Amino acid sequence: MARLRIGSRGSQLALWQANHISSLLREHGHTVEIEIIKTTGDKIQDVALSRVGTKGMFTKEIEEALAANRVDLAVHSLKDLPTELPAGFELAAITKREDPRDVFLSQRFPQPDDLPQYARVGTSSLRRQAQLKALRPDLQIVSLRGNVDTRLRKLMSGEFDAIILAAAGLKRLGLEGGMRYEIPPDQMCPAAGQGALGIEIRAGDGVTRGLIAFLNDADARTATTCERALLEKLGGGCQVPIGAHAQCSGGDITLTAVVARPDGTLVLREQQSGTDALALGSAVGDALLARGARKILEEVYGSNAAVPQQP
Repeated sequence: MARLRIGSRGSQLALWQANHISSLLREHGHTVEIEIIKTTGDKIQDVALSRVGTKGMFTKEIEEALAANRVDLAVHSLKDLPTELPAGFELAAITKREDPRDVFLSQRFPQPDDLPQYARVGTSSLRRQAQLKALRPDLQIVSLRGNVDTRLRKLMSGEFDAIILAAAGLKRLGLEGGMRYEIPPDQMCPAAGQGALGIEIRAGDGVTRGLIAFLNDADARTATTCERALLEKLGGGCQVPIGAHAQCSGGDITLTAVVARPDGTLVLREQQSGTDALALGSAVGDALLARGARKILEEVYGSNAAVPQQP
């Protein structure tokens, strides 16, 4: 059996993910070590994600450790991984997907419709902000950074009337009891890849690829490949208001996608079905571009000090 070294960010959720993969590998008889690596995104906590503008801000330092042979594989939240990996790396596995939806959390209010006028809602995501403002233009959207515990603590202290988080992270940490409302994808389209883990290795490392092949989930790979093809066509990342949600049924794939102005005044939605994940993602991207998505994204890029590229 092999000795495998995992590179991971140091947040509570990232370590849960790394330990989850470690446990699965150990069940197959491997010896596993985890190395915690601090990324650019972890170091910058006082700036909204949409204004950071650093490509690979949650992955670059981990990839450097991979390249230097300090670790053998990296465990990422797939939504943090650029659609085009740098030369020298490959996406060897995409794990079985957890719930991709966003959730509404509040101490007093069951769902967004119940919030009082001008309520303060915390999120660091332009995608969430845009779709929430489309539902409730009156709401005050306030930037919310930090790990899951930090965000929940700010909610409990009364700093916010509500916050929006990913269902997957809460469920993985056993915190689903605090979820008030799981937002349907037709109200808030999730981020591409949300809920799935991506396992990155050095390109051409056939030994490690073979050892971790059992972690790959075919449906998750198909759905997220479709979502990431849409994201690549639009040239966006998790810092811009793009949502993508693919569902597989038999051999068919249905992709729903959203591009929206951050203030929620214009939301473009497109849904198509097909059997080829890459072709479907690209086709939905083309349809959104034809309907005006490029202008929306150019406005977003132009409004920030740095162009927010793929994360």
